[in-house]
Amino acid sequence: MLAHLSIRDIVLIERLDLDFSSGLSVLTGETGAGKSILLDSLSMALGARGDASLVRHGASQGSVTAVFSVPQNHPAREAIRENGLDDEGGDLILRRIQSADGRSRVFINDQAASVTLLRSVGRMLVEIHGQHDDRALVDASAHRELLDAFGGHVGLVQSLSRMWQAWRDAEHALARHRARVEAAAREADYLRSCVDELSKLAPQAGEETDLAERRAAMMRAEKIATDITDAQDVLSGSNSAVPQLASLLRRLQRKAAEAPGLLDEIIKTLDEALISLDATQEAVDAALRASEYDPKMLDDTEERLFALRAAARKHSVQVDDLAALRDKMVADLADLDAGEERLMKLEEASIAACQAFDEAASHLSELRRGTATSLAKAVMKELPALKLERAEFIVEISSDPNERSESGIDQVEFWVRTNPGTRAGPIMKIASGGELSRFLLALKVALADRGSAPTLVFDEIDTGVGGAVADAIGQRLARLAQKIQVLSVTHAPQVAARAHSHYLISKSGTNKVATGVQTLERQARQEEIARMLAGATITDEARAAADRLLRENASVE
Repeated sequence: MLAHLSIRDIVLIERLDLDFSSGLSVLTGETGAGKSILLDSLSMALGARGDASLVRHGASQGSVTAVFSVPQNHPAREAIRENGLDDEGGDLILRRIQSADGRSRVFINDQAASVTLLRSVGRMLVEIHGQHDDRALVDASAHRELLDAFGGHVGLVQSLSRMWQAWRDAEHALARHRARVEAAAREADYLRSCVDELSKLAPQAGEETDLAERRAAMMRAEKIATDITDAQDVLSGSNSAVPQLASLLRRLQRKAAEAPGLLDEIIKTLDEALISLDATQEAVDAALRASEYDPKMLDDTEERLFALRAAARKHSVQVDDLAALRDKMVADLADLDAGEERLMKLEEASIAACQAFDEAASHLSELRRGTATSLAKAVMKELPALKLERAEFIVEISSDPNERSESGIDQVEFWVRTNPGTRAGPIMKIASGGELSRFLLALKVALADRGSAPTLVFDEIDTGVGGAVADAIGQRLARLAQKIQVLSVTHAPQVAARAHSHYLISKSGTNKVATGVQTLERQARQEEIARMLAGATITDEARAAADRLLRENASVE
């Protein structure tokens, strides 16, 4: 509830501190005293649009601080924490500072915050309603929330919302995977062809280097094979000098005894030369054998090497990476097959999530229809005393299983028929301003503390009514205040007499006018209610009537 309101330098209010209690509090005062300024100030602290014109003339800035006492589990606290602000569990403090230059600053629990967050938190704490600001009735999207609050369906709606999100998540997962499978399917034929090609090729790591070295060796051998053959012909062919040198050596060896010492060196050198030639011939034979190659082997080697390099160019990879590419393509094809299986599972999951949502939404829709009848009866029960006895309140529900939303399959809207025989229609189109206020009050009484912020502010909803209707409004505000805090700006003495707390708003000063607020005790309350009854001149009869109103309401309490 709103525990304290502090206003500094806002329009006609120079300095004002107000403490509020639970129950029904009324704010009264003559027209122009500043009641609207008080509500505008509160609205500013709740996130309403700020304006430099709100700053009191001559001041550099104005400020409004609203202090709320709310339970630890209140949604406003959760919203504050979710936005990274500290909440130590004490009072919630909303502060708005408006500068004369148009700038505005926001603080929540003395921490800088945004106007958006302030507005969001403010809506959770206070609802302000008047003849032209019946937000619960203006916004048709809120009608479903009010119906669910009345029926106690909030837990079911939250559960349904989770089912909705689970279904949407399943749909998104299915869509993403289906896109991947379809893209893979378009590549499947190409992948299979590539896998067949690479599997037949069977590339091995390091194979390109081995083939290239083998090919180079064979090409080098081809170039020198002729020279080696020529060397072999010289050493062992028909024109070889080796046989002649061997014959000469033998002749010299036979003649050596005839001339001792003369031929020894020649024989020795010649013998060594023949030995060297024999060794050379053996080396040439060996080289010739080593240089021998199969031309078909060279062709095969080149064909293999060129095939590997062509495949590498085709797939824009290195030859050594062809084997890995083949394995990846095989895995991709396996993923495609597995993807088809996963696609079926995701489709089943999506269907199951949708069916679960549809069943829960259908069940909730049935509950809502039963609740709609009960809510309409509860509101209708309040209408006669509010001089709307000929009116009819209708909770119109349209359901479409194909129009799913987070809150279900229902569109809920409050309709009214103000007179028998007339056409029923949306409440905002059919009801007048005064009727709207009374319908709102009846709705709030029917809802009690369900579907409302902990503080309700009614701004002159009793305008244009009097007597029994004003008394009925006062009765219902008092009943409502048994559940939640109610603040009412009123001109009706019947409403003021039922308040637990009474605040008188007045202006004072001549050169510099200021609005002030006074908390009234019993005698002062009687005088103010007498003024509301009699007007400018307060008579004894008015005072007596005011006293009677206060005593009657005190006895009722």
